[in-house]
Amino acid sequence: MMALVTHGDQKYKNSEKLAEANDWPGLSIEHRKFEAGRQATPVPICTELILLLSGGGMVCRAGNGEVQKSLARPGMSYLVPVGTQESHLELSDRMECLHLYLPPALLDHSALADFDIDPARVEIAYAHGLADQVLFHICSPLRDLLHRPRQPTDALFVEGIQVALAAHLLGNYTIDRWRAPDKAPTLDPRRLQRVLDYIEATLGGEIRLEDLAGQACLSPYHFSRLFREATGLSPHRYVTDRRVQAARRELARNRLSLVEIALEFGFGSQANFTRVFRKAATLTPGQYRELCGGGPEMETDPGETASRRICA
Repeated sequence: MMALVTHGDQKYKNSEKLAEANDWPGLSIEHRKFEAGRQATPVPICTELILLLSGGGMVCRAGNGEVQKSLARPGMSYLVPVGTQESHLELSDRMECLHLYLPPALLDHSALADFDIDPARVEIAYAHGLADQVLFHICSPLRDLLHRPRQPTDALFVEGIQVALAAHLLGNYTIDRWRAPDKAPTLDPRRLQRVLDYIEATLGGEIRLEDLAGQACLSPYHFSRLFREATGLSPHRYVTDRRVQAARRELARNRLSLVEIALEFGFGSQANFTRVFRKAATLTPGQYRELCGGGPEMETDPGETASRRICA
């Protein structure tokens, strides 16, 4: 299969491309940093999946006659199917994103036939504001591959991600399966952004439900309900996911020991860090570091540290 031809440079002229890889069959990847403002809207020549890595703000876009507005935050995803007639794309604030470009059918016709899927019926939805942590965890390791030397096993690793990603998209985001939320979140976007900023600034410390609710000027009960409506996650789950994502980045950099990362990002101990990370990523922190090109490190906890409570 030939390298995939993409439209990223044509669409995202008002961005800084930090890294890219386009030599894997059926997949191209770009890591970009954006300032606030409008972007171009060429007709995409392949299907695009955008993952927000850091930053956030309002994303306003229009495609195929549909206007979409959402408060983007780290961990959120957007889909732009091949051939979408986009007429508007605007970001309210700075954002850092991972862009995956996929072939229109996601998998070749023979592979689809093996799973009894009719290629003619495979049409991905123009979906926005996806708080889908499974999707994010499937794709986010690709960002680390862009920023380290290549390894002989990378092609096998990427192929596995492609299959898992195609299965997840076909199972959840075809036009006959995905539906936009019935109503907009009722938590004011400015209050929600205050909460998200507070979480990012406090990942290494104690984050209590009462403190998050205070940032939104709400009672803990009402805040929990509205936060879940706005993000699709409980406050506890959102904080845990953000800590895991921060730990992923630090593991890829290979600068701190596992116990240092555990304390830096609020896990309390290496044992708890290993347990939470393995549950989220299906790998231990040491295995993930090796995958990203770092050396192996023992996963034993040299000494339990005082456990830090996160919001319930």
